[in-house]
Amino acid sequence: MTFIEELTELVDEIARKQWELREGRVVPESENVGLGNVGVRLEATILCADLADSTRLAMTNRTIASEVYKAFLVCSSKIMRLRAGEVRSFNGDRVMGVFIGSSRNTNAAKAALNINYAFLKILKPRFEEQYEVLRDGTIGLAHCVGVDTGEVLVARGGIRNNNDLVWVGRAPNIAAKLSTRRNAPYFSYVTKAVYTGMSVEVKVHDGKDMWENRTWDERPEGVRDIYRSNWTWKP
Repeated sequence: MTFIEELTELVDEIARKQWELREGRVVPESENVGLGNVGVRLEATILCADLADSTRLAMTNRTIASEVYKAFLVCSSKIMRLRAGEVRSFNGDRVMGVFIGSSRNTNAAKAALNINYAFLKILKPRFEEQYEVLRDGTIGLAHCVGVDTGEVLVARGGIRNNNDLVWVGRAPNIAAKLSTRRNAPYFSYVTKAVYTGMSVEVKVHDGKDMWENRTWDERPEGVRDIYRSNWTWKP
């Protein structure tokens, strides 16, 4: 069998095979999902945290970029775990967290504001103090967090010994798109579905609304109403 024939056979097998789906009660690990057409349905809130202008930083100084990446990813990951989320995907300078349960929207929103605090109060000042290229404004440090919620299908993609979970649904895509918004000083974005499901403690502080309603002109997948925040929340 040629390599092309092998690929064709594999694609045909995936296309023909019936799916085996089960309802998820916990965030799955890779080893808990088969490589075939096996999937887990999960009601989840997805958070994506992303560095801004990281390509420019990497092109300027790879060592500094690596340090910033590592610091951002470790802060974001630890905060998501603190807020009862599970870290499930890294992609360069982006990390994705999964929140489930009745408080998933509140926990994810708190995590977004916690990440904003860690970035603005800890990470950014520390690196600007250490490196002139960051301190003098040659390269700016910024980030953004996007959050959406909904039903997600979790499957396992790749080949044996080289695979990972894939997260299919509106929430992962919208959260990722929101995390690429660049509109300082607003670094936290949630959809209306997330905002509606959040508790009042993460909506209002001392009588002030922590989130501002906006219309998303792009309207990906029909999402029109989003909420942005410039608040920080100390973890």
